[in-house]
Amino acid sequence: MSETRQAVANARRLVVKVGSSALTTAGDGLDGRRLDALVDAIAARIGAGSQIVLVSSGAIGAGLAPLSLAKRPRDLASQQAAASVGQLALAHAYGESFGRYSLTVGQVLLTSDDVVRRAHYRNAQRTFSRLLALGAVPVVNENDTVATEEIKFGDNDRLAALVAHLVAADALVLLSDVDGLYDGDPRSGATRRIDEVTGDADVDGISVGMSSSGLGTGGMVSKLAAARTAAAAGIPVLLAGASQAADALTEAKVGTAFAAADSRLSARRFWLGYATDARGRLHLDDGAVTAVVRRRRSLLAAGITGVDGDFEAGDVVDLVDPAQRVVARGVVAYDAVELPALIGRSSHQLPAEQRREVVHADDLVPFGR
Repeated sequence: MSETRQAVANARRLVVKVGSSALTTAGDGLDGRRLDALVDAIAARIGAGSQIVLVSSGAIGAGLAPLSLAKRPRDLASQQAAASVGQLALAHAYGESFGRYSLTVGQVLLTSDDVVRRAHYRNAQRTFSRLLALGAVPVVNENDTVATEEIKFGDNDRLAALVAHLVAADALVLLSDVDGLYDGDPRSGATRRIDEVTGDADVDGISVGMSSSGLGTGGMVSKLAAARTAAAAGIPVLLAGASQAADALTEAKVGTAFAAADSRLSARRFWLGYATDARGRLHLDDGAVTAVVRRRRSLLAAGITGVDGDFEAGDVVDLVDPAQRVVARGVVAYDAVELPALIGRSSHQLPAEQRREVVHADDLVPFGR
């Protein structure tokens, strides 16, 4: 068994994510049998000494049948209404199911603001820490009832990756309606499952599609992105089928394993690189890209060729290379209106009060090339 699978099998603290299609059906809402099977697997792992945070989709799907909706609505207001009804049913179902093992459930509803804003991020950390210390099982979902298009995570796979770092998880398990990552659409029958992903080269060029259930928002695209995000931050990931939950949470010999990077990003660098949203873009020349990405140096005005966006000093911006690829992200030291007069100029050409880094190396997260 690979080191990655051993790390998942031995993890003291895990984040487990399950999607809507694994828990609900369009016609009948929540499937109690599937939910109980998932809880059985989680309770067994907790009984073996692990702490688990469960990130669960399914609120909107659980609200469809009670509201006589035949399928997931497209408009935001109807989605929020379904989530309002369904979240109550989902929380009750988890409370009842975990209660069979005398386990207490704590509901945690998040919007992206709760991980984008540093103060909210720290508050969420404290809440999770206390729930786990008290022996409760945090059940996390996006707060679909109040989330708007501007603040939505977009899918709970990304949320799970962010939560995994937030709670300092030892591993992330993504449970899907597919039993792993394939090098094409598994429904075609001419594809191969990829058992181990050790780096970006193993998944470059792979074509992955969306879920066909009509209940979720993610699909394999978001699961692959979430797995790569968590792995890059130093968290091993296992992607497996929801029906394989018991095997995934014991020996971890199923699905696709994503090896973690050698070092784990600090909370600040993870927040900067993956949790927050960029307010603008700085375009870099090749020399600046080399300095920032390979040499881990600060970004100076001389290496900037263009500025996009409306941002202020202290905001987060993307740094892009001449091919328009995002190569880093950082906290900018100038307002957007100040930079056009500075770009392309070396430090000795600038007034003394402007001879500072545009983005300091301590406030940069390079993404590599």
